Amino acid sequence: MPEDRVNRRRFLRGAAAASAIGLAGCMGGDDDGMQLRVGTSAGGTQDVGLAVERAVSQESDELDYSTVESPGYIGTLYRLDSDQFNAGITDNNSMSKAVEDRGDFAERGVDTIPYQGFSAFPYSIYIVALEGTGIETFDDLAGANVYPAEPGYSTRATTLDVWSQDPTADIYEEMNIMDMGVSDAPGAMEEGRIDAAIAYGTPGVSYTGFVTEYDARVDVSYVEPTDALIESAESYGGAGTSRTPYGDWGLEQDIGTDEVFTWDLEVNYVFHSDAGDDAVYELCRVVDEHNDTVNEAEDQFNDFESTEDMLGQALEGDDFPFHPGAVEYYQDNDAWDDSLSTPE
Repeated sequence: MPEDRVNRRRFLRGAAAASAIGLAGCMGGDDDGMQLRVGTSAGGTQDVGLAVERAVSQESDELDYSTVESPGYIGTLYRLDSDQFNAGITDNNSMSKAVEDRGDFAERGVDTIPYQGFSAFPYSIYIVALEGTGIETFDDLAGANVYPAEPGYSTRATTLDVWSQDPTADIYEEMNIMDMGVSDAPGAMEEGRIDAAIAYGTPGVSYTGFVTEYDARVDVSYVEPTDALIESAESYGGAGTSRTPYGDWGLEQDIGTDEVFTWDLEVNYVFHSDAGDDAVYELCRVVDEHNDTVNEAEDQFNDFESTEDMLGQALEGDDFPFHPGAVEYYQDNDAWDDSLSTPE
């Protein structure tokens, strides 16, 4: 990572912290008060954001929460960096790549990384192929037209990160990666212009919108993972892996498997350093104490059995501190993990 960008990130964070302390001392409160504008990508993520917004409107008399549509998790990080909103929903892999200037951030980096807040939901990903293509295993994707979701989507970036490393890089290099919006993909599959696509969603709950649409329009079958794909997924630091019974989390159709192997990413609420401590604290309280209210509106959101569950699969290290308002909430509820980082 370029040293000047590291130093600028540290300077900006330090300046923001000093500014917040100064304002709090003079005014007796946070400079942004009790307002959160939360950037969310379209589809299931936006549904989660709207469910949280509904819960806040019902269960808090203090917090002003609004959902703002944003172009994917990567786009959310760019917009947080440019101060377009003070909170957002993004994923661990995108956060890691932003810090390390990898992927989309290699040519266009960000100067600030948002603070962590709490876990929102996991996304699990696998592959299906259009019936009649003859694609049965991951190796059969060589030469095929493959759709790994819309450019800018973190599910796409994470998928390509897994595929493009050894020992699956040789197959990936022979794929024809299709670039189009998720609204166009089901039609392209129906027309035979896409041979295979990723399927993803929250296990046990639901799939994202374009997956449910192509599930209703075309017949697909499971693409069996090879040993090489399993090795690539398990060795990639930006994603976890899992095996899920298909009967517990299936499409409307039989895709020819009893179990799906997935690579997973953790999706979280994050906050700009300018987000008010009281606002973040209050949001943590609402999603913790009124978790059932959020789940009634959108069951994709995590079902927290305890306050500790809100930490999820948190990123560790000094590059990924938690927002002070969230830290205070966890400490007040004896749920803080001292191995995690706090702002300087």
